[in-house]
Amino acid sequence: MKRIIFAFILLLSSASIVFAQGGDWQGVEKVFGRKGTVQGGMLKVTFPRSDLTVKVGDVTIESGLALTSWIGFKGMGKEAMMMGDLALLEGEVAPVMARLVADGVRVTALHNHLIGSTPPIMYLHFSGEGPPGRLAEAMRSALSLTGTPMGTPTPAVTQATPVDWAKVEAILGKSGQKKGNLLQMSFPRKETIREKGMDVPPYLGMAIGINLQMVGRKAAATGDFVLLGEEVNPVVKALIDQGITVTAVHSHMLFESPRLFFLHFWGYDEPEKLARGLKAALDKTNSVK
Repeated sequence: MKRIIFAFILLLSSASIVFAQGGDWQGVEKVFGRKGTVQGGMLKVTFPRSDLTVKVGDVTIESGLALTSWIGFKGMGKEAMMMGDLALLEGEVAPVMARLVADGVRVTALHNHLIGSTPPIMYLHFSGEGPPGRLAEAMRSALSLTGTPMGTPTPAVTQATPVDWAKVEAILGKSGQKKGNLLQMSFPRKETIREKGMDVPPYLGMAIGINLQMVGRKAAATGDFVLLGEEVNPVVKALIDQGITVTAVHSHMLFESPRLFFLHFWGYDEPEKLARGLKAALDKTNSVK
């Protein structure tokens, strides 16, 4: 009998640990009507703005390059920490922000990531803590005020001939995630980053992100560098020297430690040339390469 009770206690303890690390993610996914991706016990749910046709110059931007809203959750006991950003049309900003504030979600930043896009796109960053189901309901309510497609996303069309990113990956020193015309790469920082005393892992937006999209023989590149203050201008110079445009420098959070700046960029050129320019900028950062 004692063994049974002991086993039962262990089972409860394990369940508590799993919940603390990951939260009730099935409940969150049910609210959103779609599956997310889990890494290290954290959940990320993405919402591509496939309803929009957005151009920068002659380049039609795929949603995976720079037009995907995301919401991340990290378990904290029976509650969760949430953060992310929403890709919005200018006319969607005010109603979405008002709904988030009404539902107790913090607005942490509002700005552009791109320059010269048609239509203009704004990115609204947010954070919150609380029961994961309640947080998810608040975010679904905000998303319902936009044209963001909800429910199960449409599967990506498989390329007849996959894009060969081998040279780009060799220059940047690691493999990325490939999907259709896209290559997505992530470079975590070496520091531990905290928000209000809680660790914020690279998976929740704290890694340098580089995305490339093949457009004929050229590639479009965008993303963001997560930087300490002393790294900002060396990275700016490295990008400018390589012909890559800096499109924004700003914050994403309110209470992070160490203080961070997020630098966004745009490049449109031969993919290996872009990779060399981005590598020169990466070398100015304290990131895992």
